[in-house]
Amino acid sequence: MDACGLPIVLKITEGQAHDGRSAQDMIDTVERGDVLLADRAYDSNALRQTLAARGARANVKPMPNRVAALQFNRRLYRKRNLVERFFNKIKHYRAVATRYDKRDDNFLTSIKLASIRIWLRFNESMT
Repeated sequence: MDACGLPIVLKITEGQAHDGRSAQDMIDTVERGDVLLADRAYDSNALRQTLAARGARANVKPMPNRVAALQFNRRLYRKRNLVERFFNKIKHYRAVATRYDKRDDNFLTSIKLASIRIWLRFNESMT
């Protein structure tokens, strides 16, 4: 998601797959000066080091079992609700909400089409 809550990269994973494992190939869109907002599932040293090497920063809520305290901005973290709002918006599209398409590639296409409509509505509201 960008700062406006619009999707940048969309990917389907298995329902039981851990979010943190799929993040590695999705952070290619993160550039120097960017801040990644993510929940605890993405709290890993490897992810933080990858972002630091790119010149970006991670504002990820630390896992409760972390020994060393990490930098975390609660006010900035609240912006993460834009991700949840996006998921709410795509569920307004019947084909996505009911998982009408059973094949993964068709379902991802439905999600991308819904995302395009969300992008277009956002651009309309900005003009």
